[in-house]
Amino acid sequence: MLPVVLIVDDNDRLRGILAQLLHSHGYDTLEAATGSEAITKTTSTRPDLILMDFDLPDMTGADAARVIKNNPSTQTIPIIGCSALLGPKFRQAALEAGMVDYLIKPLSEEGITAKVAHFIISERCSRQPQKRQISSGFKKRCVQL
Repeated sequence: MLPVVLIVDDNDRLRGILAQLLHSHGYDTLEAATGSEAITKTTSTRPDLILMDFDLPDMTGADAARVIKNNPSTQTIPIIGCSALLGPKFRQAALEAGMVDYLIKPLSEEGITAKVAHFIISERCSRQPQKRQISSGFKKRCVQL
């Protein structure tokens, strides 16, 4: 089973580009255009990771992250904030909301795929510490990054 990444961004074109990039690196993707949609999809599908835009039409990415992190069934899913908003206050707000990282747009292919692989591996290892097994194909893709 391939790792699943939920891409949350109100820009349809950017969601499509990120989905295509992640598919080419061996991930399945889901998409959401709003914070509310992200919360619903996260609860119903439990993706392995969420890429969350910070500036969404119905709420901030930080607000959506707080809701996801306050739900016991979704609180361990890593969320990476992605935004064009610059400055330490936005990064701090992302981290305080429970996001594991904050990336500034435009995103580089290498940067986003490396971060996604890192946090998915970390989350999978912490979820099943007794096994600590990750498919060899997925591990190879991560080493290549």
